[in-house]
Parts: sequence; structure tokens; C-alpha cells
Amino acid sequence: MSRKKLPIGIQTFREIREEGYYYVDKTAAALELVDEGKYYFLSRPRRFGKSLFIDTLAELFEGNEPLFRGLAVHRQWDWSRIHPVIRISFGGGVIRDAADLQGKFSELLTINEQALGVTCALTDHRARFAELIREAERNTGQRAVVLVDEYDKPILDNLQRPEIAREIRSGLRDFYSVIKDSDAHIRFAMLTGVSKFSKVSLFSGLNNLNDITLDGRYSSICGYTDEDVDTVFAPELPGLDRNEIRTWYNGYNWTGTSVYNPFDLLLLFAKREFHPYWFETGTPTFLIEQLLARRVFTPDLSQVVAMETLLSSFDVDCMPVEALMFQTGYLTIDSLLRMGARTEYTLKYPNLEVQASLNGALLEGMTGDPLLPGRQTGQLYRLLLANDFSGLQALFTAFFAGIPHDWYRNNPIARYEGYYASVFYSHFAALGLDVRLEDATSHGRIDMAVLFNGQVYLFEFKVVELVPEGRALQQIRERGYAGKYRARGEPIHLIGVEFSRESRSVVGFEVELDG
Repeated sequence: MSRKKLPIGIQTFREIREEGYYYVDKTAAALELVDEGKYYFLSRPRRFGKSLFIDTLAELFEGNEPLFRGLAVHRQWDWSRIHPVIRISFGGGVIRDAADLQGKFSELLTINEQALGVTCALTDHRARFAELIREAERNTGQRAVVLVDEYDKPILDNLQRPEIAREIRSGLRDFYSVIKDSDAHIRFAMLTGVSKFSKVSLFSGLNNLNDITLDGRYSSICGYTDEDVDTVFAPELPGLDRNEIRTWYNGYNWTGTSVYNPFDLLLLFAKREFHPYWFETGTPTFLIEQLLARRVFTPDLSQVVAMETLLSSFDVDCMPVEALMFQTGYLTIDSLLRMGARTEYTLKYPNLEVQASLNGALLEGMTGDPLLPGRQTGQLYRLLLANDFSGLQALFTAFFAGIPHDWYRNNPIARYEGYYASVFYSHFAALGLDVRLEDATSHGRIDMAVLFNGQVYLFEFKVVELVPEGRALQQIRERGYAGKYRARGEPIHLIGVEFSRESRSVVGFEVELDG
């Protein structure tokens, strides 16, 4: 099997098929959607291939048979029936206010009129959209297909301006309601985006959508599976550690098959180096600010429990951290528990890339210095390699001492006990080490196990007044935290760390070897 071109950033199905790029066949899922229903909604994080899937659907309904030869759908599709396709995408540019949105509506409707060869007489955008759907059917004799990509981007671009976001939400709600009102003239409709806004706020006029976001059958509708990597991309694997590929990039899950983010894998194959490619395409500034403002205890992010209703309650005026992190791809589904009519989800970091990169970004926010964490984590790694515990104590003592007093005074998160343990934990998580939480509370007490370089490090954190009290190490001994790790046959280091809220520093750092 020979190597092909890597479709990095390409969202056009025709170009991928005609120009000899790798393609992971998603047409079986497309066929299943078309056969089973009519109105669909799908939420996935950025750069997961939503736009490519929408474009694939468009080419399918437009009957471009040569593009699908050799794919799953080819022998099962009626190529004699060609539907007019209306494409609406808010991916390009930034909508700054309600007037800007109206201008975008006009632009998109004009583009579709020209593509379909119809002319609409009505000027109101809602009425014009409905007329476009009717005229498309009248002109071709086939009901229209409506495909909306990045339906939510105009709102997401303005979340930090709530009043503007609400106005834009209202405009989009009116526009999308046309789809339901035009049911008799529509063969198929699908909306995709990053977030899942509550039905009351955005989809009150379009409440007939089948939301397949958490439908296990379509968990891999976007993204690459392990099987895809081993088959489609087999020529790219030599020279790369297959297990490391999984650790770094696999793990996004929507109650079915786990997937890789395509952007990550394609750049890995191109550059042959492991790097947080997806994370760096969009610095989550708004997310970091929300996490810090709400004083989120960062160790808790590795295991978050949320109800299904919470994950779908996202809105301009209601943004639960769990929903925000899940919908943007920084947390994914680890497991679920069905309890009668309710479903409880346990969320986790999807992979090493997200764990390390997000904690690095949080660390910058918690310290107020974007350069300080980078210097500290590199030194931390070298000290762990050498088992230099006095160096570790000096490192963290210097770290807290290096944070300006004004930052403590002006940043509310620094007044809470969990801040100290969060900073400590995020250093290890930002390195991408195997960090396991034994017990965590929002009060800053945490037992943390770090497995690294054939060693086990067990940490207990305490917040004291001004002088060390020795309670941290004592608790590790009394609660027998080392017991579950002895079977590994590796050296186990018990480390008690005590912080002083008054001096804002490490005042106690005791270490002993288990056994």
C-alpha cells in the first residue's frame, strides 16, 4: 500500500477524492442517517471533520456518483435522483452584532440562489429562506436538502459580550425555525456545530431535530478510529510508536467507538513529531478564564461526574463548566450509568495532549506569569529523574515565592486552599506524567500518586498556619496509601507537603521510602 497525500485542513470531499488524498470512508454512516430519518443535529469539537461530513452529504444528494466509487454507499444509492442542496455555513469570518448577522444571511441566501439558479422575490431573510426552499423544489422536482455547518459560531464568537450574543441567538432562532415550517419541501436537513445550545433558547422553533451527539452508533461519525489508523494510514506508521500515538491522541468518545482528532494525526504523520497540534489551533482563553473565575479545583477535572441534562444545558446565560469542557473537547465520556430515566456520565481528559496542554494553560492562569510554568516544569522533570527531593522542595518553594504579591491580592482564586494543591498537581499533569488521584476535595486536601521512571511517588498536601506540623506524611502512613502500589515491586516514596496560607509558600516537605 503506497503513501498518499495528507488532507491537512481540507474540508472539500471532491478535492480529497479527485486529488489522491487519504480518505476515511464515512459514507456508511451517511447512508444510515438518510435511510432512518430526516432531521439531524450533531455537536463535535472544532477540527473534527464536521465540515467534510457535511460536504460529503452535499455531494451525495447532488448525485456526483464518480466521487463515491469504491466507497460503502456507492452500490446502495439511487444516483438517478438528484436533490437541490442548500448550504449554510457560518465558518468564515466573525459576526460582530445582529446587523452583521443580517448581512451574513443575505450573503448566504444570494450564494444559494445563484448556485441553484433561482430568484427569490421576498426580502425578509426568514421569508426569503422559506421561498428559496420552495423554489429549489419547484425548479428541480425534488425536495430540497438543507445543510447547516457551524450553526453556533456567531454566538460562540460573542460569548464575552452576552447582550450581543443574545441578539444573535434570537436572529439565528428565527432563521432556523424556517426549516421546520418548510417540512413539506425538505427531503433531509442536518445542523452541525461545536456546542449544543438548549432547545428552549435556540431550537424552540426547530424542536424536531434528532440529536445524534451522544448516539453510540455515531460516536465515530467524525474522527479516525484505531482501525482507520491501522488500515487507511498504515503506510504512515513505520517509524512511529503505535502505543504512543494512542496515548497522545486517541480517546474522544461519545458513548461508542473512541476516535482520534484528524488534525492531530495528519500533522503527526506529516511532521513525525508528537506535539499538541489540535490544542494549539485555538487557545481556549475563554475556557481558562471561566475555570479560574469559578475556582475549579484542577485535580477534579480528571474525573468529572455530570448528568445528561447538565451536558445539554449550555446557553449564553448558563454555561456549566462540565458542559463547556465537554462540548469543546477538553473532557470526554469515560463511562455512563443509567438510573431509570436519568443517565449519569463520568468525564475524563481524552488523552495526553489535552491533559498536558490544558493543565499548562491553567498553570499560566493560576500563576499570572506565562513564562514561569515552562521554566519550572522542565526543572521538575529533571529533578524527578534524579530523585532529588531537596531540589523538589526548593523548586516549589521558589515557585510560590516568585509569584508577585499583587497577583495574590488581586486574584480571588489565590485566597482558597484548593489553589495550592491545584498548582502543585498541574505541574505534574502539564508534564503528561501518569498522575493518579487517590482522594480529592475542594478544600485543598489531596492524595496524589505519580508513576514515573520505575518509581512511585505518593503525595499528601495540607494547608497549615505558619509552621509545619508533620500531619501530611503522618496521614500517608496511617491510611496505608502505599499498600495498593507495593505489588508493582517499585520503590515507593512517601511525600508530605504542607503549605502556609500566610506566607504563601511551602513550609513543610517530608520524604521517606516505604518499607
